[in-house]
Amino acid sequence: MSSFNILSIAGTDPSGGAGIQADLKAFSALGGYGMSVVTALVAQTTTGVAEVHRVPPEFITRQLDVLLDDVRTDAVKIGMLADTGVIDAVAGALDAHRPPNVVLDPVMVAKSGDRLLAADAIGAVRARLLPRADLITPNLPEAAELLGVKEAADTAEMEHQARGLLDLGARRVLIKGGHLDTAESTDLLVEPGRPAVPFTAPRVATKNTHGTGCTLSSAIAALLPQRDGCAAAVREAKEYLTEALRRADDLEVGAGKGPVHHFHAWW
Repeated sequence: MSSFNILSIAGTDPSGGAGIQADLKAFSALGGYGMSVVTALVAQTTTGVAEVHRVPPEFITRQLDVLLDDVRTDAVKIGMLADTGVIDAVAGALDAHRPPNVVLDPVMVAKSGDRLLAADAIGAVRARLLPRADLITPNLPEAAELLGVKEAADTAEMEHQARGLLDLGARRVLIKGGHLDTAESTDLLVEPGRPAVPFTAPRVATKNTHGTGCTLSSAIAALLPQRDGCAAAVREAKEYLTEALRRADDLEVGAGKGPVHHFHAWW
């Protein structure tokens, strides 16, 4: 196959650092042809979220149906879904079209602390989307919310919580350790019946971390159809994100937490 079509199902970010805008940049940087279905229009900058305008679930279904009927889709990244109606629409489309390599980033709270998923929709993510995704990529607060427990305090607790998410129906879990107070950032890939695989990188000293979760999950989605196995895709995606963080200070975007540099290899 000479080209790979990668779909983002997510909300927007006018500042370009997160959401669909970040996903499309990461897809392009890693050799994927990017497509998008918008779930929410978000008035957002590097300093916070001002307002969210939700797209009606029936129109999300319409976007997905016409696209997936026409274009071969090699991987899907799911980001911000806002509420239960949107979750049901996306789950229904996954059932109807069965795209491969579905990566779910269970976005709940923005870097600014603003909530992006209604609290009463967490159960719908657990029941409707976890079993339909090939990989989920929660950070520590997201994993804790999905399980209804306290955040993991070390890698042993991270693995325990990842296996708890497998028990809820997830096929694979990449639990991200960025919130731990450690010198290195360690993520764990956990699959049923296998030892956890750690991916460790030095922490990058920058305040410009806007969109790191979106970027990592979209990088994995772009690489899954191009690489031999999930671990290889995760490893390369984490290397890409680490370099994007190292080069983040080259950009001058906004007064708050700026974006990572998606195109660091080119400029």
